[in-house]
Amino acid sequence: MILTGLAPDPHRPDYRLVDVDRGRFASLRATDLADLELRIGAEIPAVIFARLQELADVEAAHRAALRAVARRAHARGDLRRRLLQKQHPPAAVDAALDRLRSAGLIDDARFAVDYAAAKARRGRGPSRLARDLQAQGVDRRVAEDAVRTSLAAEGVDPTEAVRALAEKRARQLSGLPAAVRKRRLVAFLVRRGFNGGDVREVVESLNS
Repeated sequence: MILTGLAPDPHRPDYRLVDVDRGRFASLRATDLADLELRIGAEIPAVIFARLQELADVEAAHRAALRAVARRAHARGDLRRRLLQKQHPPAAVDAALDRLRSAGLIDDARFAVDYAAAKARRGRGPSRLARDLQAQGVDRRVAEDAVRTSLAAEGVDPTEAVRALAEKRARQLSGLPAAVRKRRLVAFLVRRGFNGGDVREVVESLNS
């Protein structure tokens, strides 16, 4: 394999367009290429070509990750899973995500707080919020801290929230027999992630 081109990328000044055997191979960061001693017209040693392939894989994963975070925020674990599903090599994915983290584009703690605040406003309880965050790859302790922080910042009292939600749902179930209404109300509130003790207390008070 012969290096047939190494020119500045007109769309990204810090990148170089790498051509191999007169075909476009990749656009790679100039800093990553600096130590490879590439010479146009020279054969590329196998070990150097393997490094170029690694860099190209990282670039592909990085661009895919950038497109994903441009659409919406992601936890690192969730974004990693999505990239792996798209067949990006694991090592390339991890390197790409490290670059995003260094650039401040992914931050699990910040993501968790923002996510919990948004979902709490829609009636999700603390347990559900923590579970949902962990399902997206957020560490359990980070998730639980984020839930406490966001609920406090939003002025959400879980006890008041579960009561308001229970009263609304109870009105929707008012035509059902008392036992059925109670069972469905409990199940609804538990699914929303509220504490079992708070759920039982508020349901009993509404059915007394």
